[in-house]
Amino acid sequence: QVQLVESGGGLVQPGGSLQLSCAASGTIFAINEMAWYRQVSGKQRELVAGSTGGGSRNYADSAKGRFTISRDNAKNTVYLQMNSLKPEDTAVYYCYFTVQNVRFGNFYAFWGQGTQVTVSS
Repeated sequence: QVQLVESGGGLVQPGGSLQLSCAASGTIFAINEMAWYRQVSGKQRELVAGSTGGGSRNYADSAKGRFTISRDNAKNTVYLQMNSLKPEDTAVYYCYFTVQNVRFGNFYAFWGQGTQVTVSS
């Protein structure tokens, strides 16, 4: 019905930068929330950055000042620009959308497949 495809993960040295992308395809009328979460093995998935269709943005304290979330609504795509990366940013990063398939329909949550980000020298 709706698929989210992520790209941009990889290995980067401490202090480096990466940009993640997540594009949605399928039956989409509107998207409200676009967000990025991350998860370390054995720990709970945590919110990194989020945005709403109304234009608000929010960030985890660990991401403030270093990460920037942006979205291209025409392309159904969300980005996460990550600068000044630290080893503790190492995790699998997941995108999360809430999607309305038809006008006046409910919004449903969808997750990307996850992309590994490793920060190491």
